[in-house]
Amino acid sequence: MSTWLLGGELTLASAAARLAEPDIAGEAVRLDLSAVTRVDSAALAVLLAWLRRAQAAGTSLAIVGAPASLLQLARLYGVDTLLPFVE
Repeated sequence: MSTWLLGGELTLASAAARLAEPDIAGEAVRLDLSAVTRVDSAALAVLLAWLRRAQAAGTSLAIVGAPASLLQLARLYGVDTLLPFVE
C-alpha cells in the first residue's frame, strides 16, 4: 500500500492543481489528510474525483486523518458514505 501525505489547503483556489497530485495506482492507496490546514466544498469534489480514478484503476482507496471540518462537510452534502474515510 502506498501512502500519500497531503498538506496545505484543499480549497477552490487549489482544487484544480491538486487533482493530479496523488499517484493512484497499484492495489491500494492511502491518502493521509492529517496535514491539510483548510478545506471547503471543493475538497469533496477533489476526493470524489480521486475515488473515481481509483475505482477505474481497480485500486482500493482509504482516506485517513481527515479534518473534522471536512467530515462535517461530507455529512452536510451527503457524501460521507461514498468516501472511504477510515479512522
